[in-house]
Amino acid sequence: MKSIVILISGRGSNMEAIVNAGIPGARIAAVISNRPDAKGLAFAAARGIPTAVVDHKAFPSREAFDAALAETIDTHGAELVVLAGFMRVLTDAFVRRYEGRLMNIHPSLLPSFPGLHTHQRAIEAGVRAHGATVHFVTPALDCGPVVIQAVVPVLPGDDEDSLSARVLRQEHRIYPQAVRWFVEDRLTVTAQGQVRVRDEAVDEAGWTIPSLDRVPGAGACDSRPS
Repeated sequence: MKSIVILISGRGSNMEAIVNAGIPGARIAAVISNRPDAKGLAFAAARGIPTAVVDHKAFPSREAFDAALAETIDTHGAELVVLAGFMRVLTDAFVRRYEGRLMNIHPSLLPSFPGLHTHQRAIEAGVRAHGATVHFVTPALDCGPVVIQAVVPVLPGDDEDSLSARVLRQEHRIYPQAVRWFVEDRLTVTAQGQVRVRDEAVDEAGWTIPSLDRVPGAGACDSRPS
């Protein structure tokens, strides 16, 4: 069994999707939040999953918070750390501590639309396809190796809410799949920073592992904010 720790800041709907997937070989060791009022904590506790709160407001610096968070994660023997709506920018030291075993999901087809407000930016850019990306986290924000993506159409009349809902449904499909591949030891990252999935054809229902050229709205892989 591989131990997985999931970090949330709110409801944690992607956390719920991973828990509900019942991934063979995976043990959800803990759900940790930086907010004591995160609704996802109640969901986890109701299913017998240990929970913890590391409140970022209680620490004088980002570095101090990250050190306390890492200590809590490590008490649960985490082999994979999953960011599921965790609304904190992590320090480079934290990211490197969990290099190759720290995953995030981002609501766009990276490298397009890194950062915030991705759905509105996609609509304003006039793109016809949008989606979600699961990637390994690196010190460059939203620029880590892509594990899997799901594509959705941008429809005439879409607003931020309707497009967000369409993307979220795909997030709930691809995040458990990415975690499953990790648990099954099927993911490798090449020297060029590309993810390879052993013995898997990912070409159905909008699932892709692409190397995308930049499209309107794409951002550069800059350093993580300080």
